Amino acid sequence: MVIRRGVVIPRSLFGARSICSWWKNVEPAAKDPILGVTEAFLADTSPNKVNVGVGAYRDDNGKPVVLDCVREAERRIAGNLNMEYLPMGGSVKMVEETLKLAYGENSELIKDRRIAAVQALSGTGACRVFADFQKRFQPDTQIYIPVPTWSNHHNIWRDAQVPQRTFHYYDPGTKGLDFASLMDDVKNAPDGSFFLLHACAHNPTGVDPTEDQWREISYQFKVKKHFAFFDMAYQGFASGDPERDAKAIRIFIEDGHLIGCAQSYAKNMGLYGQRVGCLSIVCEDELQAVAVKSQLQQIARPMYSNPPIHGALVVSIILTDPDLKSLWLDEVKGMADRIIGMRAALREKLEKMGSVISWEHMTNQIGMFCYSGLTPEQVDRMTNEFHIYMTRNGRISMAGVNTGNIDYLANAIHEVTKSG
Repeated sequence: MVIRRGVVIPRSLFGARSICSWWKNVEPAAKDPILGVTEAFLADTSPNKVNVGVGAYRDDNGKPVVLDCVREAERRIAGNLNMEYLPMGGSVKMVEETLKLAYGENSELIKDRRIAAVQALSGTGACRVFADFQKRFQPDTQIYIPVPTWSNHHNIWRDAQVPQRTFHYYDPGTKGLDFASLMDDVKNAPDGSFFLLHACAHNPTGVDPTEDQWREISYQFKVKKHFAFFDMAYQGFASGDPERDAKAIRIFIEDGHLIGCAQSYAKNMGLYGQRVGCLSIVCEDELQAVAVKSQLQQIARPMYSNPPIHGALVVSIILTDPDLKSLWLDEVKGMADRIIGMRAALREKLEKMGSVISWEHMTNQIGMFCYSGLTPEQVDRMTNEFHIYMTRNGRISMAGVNTGNIDYLANAIHEVTKSG
């Protein structure tokens, strides 16, 4: 027995096993379907292992890349700039330049100050702040998400407690866009619904609407008074031309929509770990934009207070220096062209092997990912027999394909698809 302040307490209550366990009901979280692939790859000791699951660019030697324009920007930053807190809305200069990429260098919306925008923690953070904004100011709405989509989209709107619905997007039969079903879902959704759209290089399918199809989608959104929220994670990285990759957004703006947009510099500047992006919402006028921005900042405050400075400085320096911006445009085109070239080369090798499957979709799709059409069972064979790692939906990261592994990859795909 132990006596404290005159109270007799059984000694057993002080035993380690008797202390109240606050977290005894916590179960291990399910592995992320994408990050789990990398974990399995790293644990594999095979010398032949290949990772085509990672959503990050690699050079032709399979190595991570730091762009020359980024190296130069960092050289200018080193020892010359302070590391004070940014405002809650982030770097004003970075945001201004980022809006020009999305809405156009000479955008009337920018001139009229009709866009509420804040720096965000890359595209994920931009989506999350918007999801919370939607929940706070349109609490009775839901979000329509394409099938399939980047898996984290579901997590983001779920944790913001926004109800989710889905709309048709990908057609497994054609390995292309199911445009008719998509349009039916847009027409049948309640007026004033929120839709999540991929601006370019749809993840995971690499399937994008044509310009004419985007115009039809925009028209129907206008008829139904829907709100379009664009996730633009791959501007410039898809076609090699940032202007071309922003076409969907420009079409919606031309048609008078008030849209939202998440932008990221993870892929197109290789700033994966810097977590630098932007959230923007087009408003009716400058007064409304001021109010909306203030609320976006209010949402960000308890999340992370203010965004990180280093990546924002890198982006600002590159986009405000004509020579560095020109270098960046050349480099992002080089990355896009290498991926496009790997698509064509892999398709050619499969066809030369005598594959009975049509691989036309491999070159019709665009961006970092190829939605191969491999079944989960075939993906399992790729991993178990050939030590090739990818997500079980058959998504291949073309950034992970290079001249050193493309023959091995093509042979493995051919072997697991021989039976059709």
